[in-house]
Amino acid sequence: MSRKRRIFDISMPTDLPDVAPSDAPADPPAPSPETFPTGKETRTARRGPMATAISETAGAARERQQVEAQIRAENDALAHEHVRLKKLGLVLETVPLDAVETYKLTRDRAPGFDPELEELKQSIQAIGLSNPIRVEPRADGKYELIQGFRRLSAYRTLLEETGDDTWARIPAAITQQGDSLESLYRRMVDENLVRKDISFAEMAKLAVDYAADPDTAESDPDKAVAVLFKSAGYQKRSYIRGFIKVIARLGGVLVYPQEIPRSLGLALAQRLEEDAGLSDRVKLELEGWDNRSITDELGVLRKAAGLVQQEVESAGEAAPVAPAMPKTPVAGKAKTSFQLERREGRAKCTAAAGRLEIRLSRDFSTIDRRKLEQAVRLLLDNLD
Repeated sequence: MSRKRRIFDISMPTDLPDVAPSDAPADPPAPSPETFPTGKETRTARRGPMATAISETAGAARERQQVEAQIRAENDALAHEHVRLKKLGLVLETVPLDAVETYKLTRDRAPGFDPELEELKQSIQAIGLSNPIRVEPRADGKYELIQGFRRLSAYRTLLEETGDDTWARIPAAITQQGDSLESLYRRMVDENLVRKDISFAEMAKLAVDYAADPDTAESDPDKAVAVLFKSAGYQKRSYIRGFIKVIARLGGVLVYPQEIPRSLGLALAQRLEEDAGLSDRVKLELEGWDNRSITDELGVLRKAAGLVQQEVESAGEAAPVAPAMPKTPVAGKAKTSFQLERREGRAKCTAAAGRLEIRLSRDFSTIDRRKLEQAVRLLLDNLD
């Protein structure tokens, strides 16, 4: 059984324009990935759900990779900047108090009672630490103090007095290792020179200790002054060298060297140079004199320097013959001393001929004068 062919009538247009061979159309463009030929026409391909999901996932992955690469680049830049600032000591961290050691540098502060420490503690409690300490990391994980001995002392005292863990850590600028010992000393010295609250005796003591340090290159205290105090003027360095004579000969018996005025220190240095036995006589005068006051010690030094006689002469009075420094301890220096526990801390009391002294970590100038006067009057009345 044969099949019949279907015959279609096709009408061809008769008004087609003449086309030159050179104007013949170019080959049709290749179908795009989104289309496919059907034999009669080219139709747009329909994408299935799976193909759409794969395409969208691939696009999201590319975007995520771009974002991650950008974040990594930013993090690398921040890390390099952090390292750079840390090397400059401009990165602050809070470090535990028990991780800070003070062995590397000899402090330029005289040990003992610091009357300004109470004010510093009150300031820190009120507004916080405005100037962080500076430390250098050690191989054992601890830190060596470079600057800020009083600030560190204030934090340690606050922690001891209050027991509050708020004071167990202190803000610190971390200085990377590499600075020479001379440079570290210079930083410490220059900081105190800027504040102008360091005495000539303390600066002289630092020069003596620096010269005695086996790790420093200079062993002469006078030459150490030029190394440590380059920022100071010539006259000031000359004063420090004068005080070195006092510290070298009397430093072991002085309790309040930081209280010695410049004029007294320079006059005493000159007398010590002129009289070889003067230092021994001053030591005999001061040794064994426990709980002496600042006035007591300065009085002995003024007498040794001959300033007492000079003051009398300048006042126009008949100058008595200045007594020679006794070769044996002077009698009549019996004193009574005791301590009392108070809420402010431990009160140290000293009684001697013509003097009653109470030392306590409290600013008595803030007490109303009438109240203070009444308290002192009651104290004296109860002693009768």
